[in-house]
Amino acid sequence: MNSPLATPALLAIAEQAGLDILTLAENLDRDALLRSRLTRREVERQLGIVCAALADLESKLGHAMPEIDWSAWTRLDPALRSPGGSARDDALWFAVDSLTPALLLWLRVHRASRPELFAMRC
Repeated sequence: MNSPLATPALLAIAEQAGLDILTLAENLDRDALLRSRLTRREVERQLGIVCAALADLESKLGHAMPEIDWSAWTRLDPALRSPGGSARDDALWFAVDSLTPALLLWLRVHRASRPELFAMRC
């Protein structure tokens, strides 16, 4: 995406999907999330949205936002597409419990310190 709106839009997409993930998983421990087929499926879908948005942003913002664990997000998508098993469950829980909260924290920090990255202007 080369549009001036691309970066802010992708950041907004990643942020909203991250918020959706945390809302869906709120008050769920690992076992409850893994047992809940509907919630798990939707969390995995939202994580896929975050992964896709961040994949498009990494080359543009990797240096501007080094605190984001770009490599972990890159590895997450194939891990979530792998056949079921403990590795997939571990990846899902790590994304919900660690990666997503950290991403949202750093996006909030960068929104405050670098608002131009988040501004949608034509």
